[in-house]
Amino acid sequence: MPRRLYLERFGPVHALPVLHYRMEFAHLVRMAFEQVRPQAVAVELPPTLEEPFLRGVRRLPQVSVISYRIDPKIGKAQGETAYLLLEPADPLVEAGRMALERDIPLHFIDVDTDVYPRHQERLPDSYSICRIGLKTYYREYLKVSAEFPHCKEDLRREQGMAFRLKQLAERYERILLICGMAHLERIRQLFSTPLAAPLERIRREGVSLWNLHPDSCREILAEFPFLSAVYEQRRGPLPEEPRESGSGLRKRFHALELINGGRQELSEEQLLGNAIQRSARHLGQKGLFPDRQRIIYQLFCEAGRHYRQETGESVSLWQKRAFFRFARNQALAGGQLMPDLFQILAAGRGCVDDNFAHALCRLATHYPWQSETSDLATIRISPEDLWGDVRRIRFRPRQKRRKGLSSFGFLKRKRERRPGEWLEGFDDPSICSYPPEDLALEEYGRFLKHKGCLQLSQEQSRSEKFSTSLLDGIDLRETMRNLHEGGIYVREQRRIRGGVGSLVVIFNEDRHGKGYPYRMTWLGEHEQESDMAFYATDPTENVVGPGICRCEYGGFMLSYPPRRMLDVWHDPEYCTATTRAELLLMAALDYSLERHVIYVAARPPRSIFRQLAARMDRTIVFIPLGSLSPLKLKQIRIMHILAGRDKRPIAREYIW
Repeated sequence: MPRRLYLERFGPVHALPVLHYRMEFAHLVRMAFEQVRPQAVAVELPPTLEEPFLRGVRRLPQVSVISYRIDPKIGKAQGETAYLLLEPADPLVEAGRMALERDIPLHFIDVDTDVYPRHQERLPDSYSICRIGLKTYYREYLKVSAEFPHCKEDLRREQGMAFRLKQLAERYERILLICGMAHLERIRQLFSTPLAAPLERIRREGVSLWNLHPDSCREILAEFPFLSAVYEQRRGPLPEEPRESGSGLRKRFHALELINGGRQELSEEQLLGNAIQRSARHLGQKGLFPDRQRIIYQLFCEAGRHYRQETGESVSLWQKRAFFRFARNQALAGGQLMPDLFQILAAGRGCVDDNFAHALCRLATHYPWQSETSDLATIRISPEDLWGDVRRIRFRPRQKRRKGLSSFGFLKRKRERRPGEWLEGFDDPSICSYPPEDLALEEYGRFLKHKGCLQLSQEQSRSEKFSTSLLDGIDLRETMRNLHEGGIYVREQRRIRGGVGSLVVIFNEDRHGKGYPYRMTWLGEHEQESDMAFYATDPTENVVGPGICRCEYGGFMLSYPPRRMLDVWHDPEYCTATTRAELLLMAALDYSLERHVIYVAARPPRSIFRQLAARMDRTIVFIPLGSLSPLKLKQIRIMHILAGRDKRPIAREYIW
């Protein structure tokens, strides 16, 4: 691991080149204080802002804003308002804060100006310092920036900062300079040349210090609030692990559960604050260099906890993998290593759903110390006022809507008159399923079989250059790929031999055999239904009505035509299967009357099953679970078991 901290030395000055409003450079400031132990600190800010800046730093961790009007008589800015954010993850703010905490003289050496243009430099991601160190980063920046000329205002400011540094050098032996890397090299060169005092404004009227409104704080911080809050938590002693019982993150929920904090009656603010404390503590020992990648990972995990609390659904491993891959690709497409907040939210919405993206946004934009009431007047600032162009993202979280005036319809549901009343009758062998769910499952099974046939035909198709026949049509993709050849490619769609017989869908392999104890084999009731074998959660743990239980599939197998299947769970021919998913696949190969068997799971079966299928003249067609609609999978995964056919007329009153 390269040394992350790097300081430029000239005279008694130890200069740290920084990028403004970046967390990594704020931590480098803390490291520089420990290494240099300066007698004085110089920052790239004008003396006209000294008083409001120091007052705003003393208010931290509350975020403040300095505002002042730009002189309308100067330059093109006609009476515009300039804003300066004082947030914890800014290196200049961190330098001022540490100087005040250690009682070190703080000097403001910049030149006040009204006509400084706004620069839009595309700089490498500051996260790269974690891998290559500041020295390599700074050297590469100097090579690139040498090609671009600097403006007159840059030169005037740099001459003024070099002049004041020379004055400080006469009084102190160790000076720590915190300066933007765009100016440091020229300041170092000017430091050794004779300079005159700069002509500048010595006093500015109309400078105000404001408390930032919490709603604005969610939108305009340079580093998104969750990251700034985690950085703030790790400045001092690590927070204690928040104590939340398991009831705080329940599988079942009602509309106000998150706001009320579940059974603990915690407020939403406290739940979000606990997530920040937990993330700050889990990032490692105090003093470690902040890893932006790990902070984003903690943000994802904590958002997943809230998502599970609100919806009762967990984020799958494949969704987690897709989220980080998608976010990484977005960042790389924009020339960065780590995604920004907009890209994180877009990845959450695209790879999970809008409810998860909303939970992610709510946590990522939470800053626990900001309040609307303060010792200062509160100001609202829009992102357009501070940063100019902005990007917007919309969420459409799903909500359970009910007709009528009351939204608490679940409170009117019938209850058991005595414990265990609704379980009576489940020892009857004539238990059955709920017909609407059977229809939905059979329909989705036909969709998967059709998808498997398309996948097979695509695998067996071939493209060739057009010579005498168009075959099955022009292959546009292959033609465009070989456009430089000037020819046309045609596609031959070969027919597949045999149809699809059995279907296996595995939601959870349950390798330890503890999560889905309920196993059963069902025969189709008529000629349009398939035989079915499945394993699921225990129905008696979720009784929703008299003789009506709800459970979730761990996996199931469908085989057509019906009324042929024996009890596969006690068939000795399948005793070699190591998991329940493998047992269902063996039964599917055995009972399939067609050549092809569809296998849907998170990962493909072991190679030995392909050999077994080949010996039986069968082919396993694997469809990744992640390639299917997560919403549809959630719908078909739920099943209800009825204690008899007489429960079917009343089942709709209890099944939601």
